[in-house]
Amino acid sequence: MSDGGGGGSGNHLVSVQPDDLKFQFELEKQCYCDLKVVNKTEHHVAFKVKTTSPKKYFVRPNTGVIQPWDSCFIRGALQYLVKLLIVTLQAQQEYPPDMQCKDKFLLQSTIVPPHTDVDELPQDTFNKDSGRAIEECKLRVLYISPASAHANSENQALAGSTQSPDANSNQAVQRLKDERDAAVQQTQQLKQELDMLKRRRPQKTDHGFSLTFAIIVALIGIVAGFLLNFSLSSPSAE
Repeated sequence: MSDGGGGGSGNHLVSVQPDDLKFQFELEKQCYCDLKVVNKTEHHVAFKVKTTSPKKYFVRPNTGVIQPWDSCFIRGALQYLVKLLIVTLQAQQEYPPDMQCKDKFLLQSTIVPPHTDVDELPQDTFNKDSGRAIEECKLRVLYISPASAHANSENQALAGSTQSPDANSNQAVQRLKDERDAAVQQTQQLKQELDMLKRRRPQKTDHGFSLTFAIIVALIGIVAGFLLNFSLSSPSAE
């Protein structure tokens, strides 16, 4: 994380991942990048995201309050600890020269009173003149061409295929174990369903057969009576 004013002690309020915002740049197509902000303190921390090119990017949410680590850990709800920001680059009409980008983002963070809601933040929350201690983290923007992204994925696949034989064998063994466990579980489930059907079959067969037979006999009687009445009521041909 590049720090633009948070101090050199290393005890920052939040951590940001990744260090740079990487967009797979394509013409006339919106690009997305996820930014994860984690509260590393026992305080409630408010954050705000700014950019040097606000007309090119959308940030949702651009302001928020992150719960302290301890309360989040006790609740076991990671979503209160981590805020996931989605940064959207609007569709562009032409490639930038040499795919270079000078845009930057600034993430500001500061401690706020407990249980503060984002809608309750004062307007001067991120104003340095207010006397608050505000940390700032600067993030660069990097554009990646689709060809480069494809090459990186191929390199990763190649690196995975060139792993040591022991690593590959361990992965194969684990995969077989997982498939075996899934097969055993499915077999047990099918056996339970079969036993249930066997227990239900006698009762269902007796009552079902008698009911079906009665319905068929009744239908035959109704049809026969209808045909008999129809034949009797029809005038005889002269």
